Amino acid sequence: MTYVVLDTCIRCKYTDCVDVCPVDCFYEGENMLVIHPDECIDCGVCEPECPEEAIVSDIDDRAAKYLELNREYAEKWPNITQSKEHPKDAEKFAGMEGKFEKYFSPAPGEGD
Repeated sequence: MTYVVLDTCIRCKYTDCVDVCPVDCFYEGENMLVIHPDECIDCGVCEPECPEEAIVSDIDDRAAKYLELNREYAEKWPNITQSKEHPKDAEKFAGMEGKFEKYFSPAPGEGD
C-alpha cells in the first residue's frame, strides 16, 4: 500500500507533509506534489499534515485516478525533503473542483 496525492494539491501546494515523511518520498512539480509509490512505506504520517486533505491511502476510491500520475511524475520531478512557503494565492484555490483539468502542469518544481 501507499499514499497518493490528489488534484486537491494543485495550486495550493502546502508542503507540511514533506517535513514529516521519514523516507523522503515526495517530489515537487510546478504547482503540486506527488508521492513515489515505490518509496512510500505506508506510515500515514503525511496524511493529517495536509490542510487540503489532498493525501489519501491508495485504497481510497479517489486514489485510483491519481496513482499512476504520482508514479509518473515522481520519476520526472525533483525530490523535496523540506517544507517551503506555500503559494500566496493558495487559499483562492482551496476546495475548488476540477483543478486537474484547469491547472495541472507537468513542469517540474525546484525541489531542494
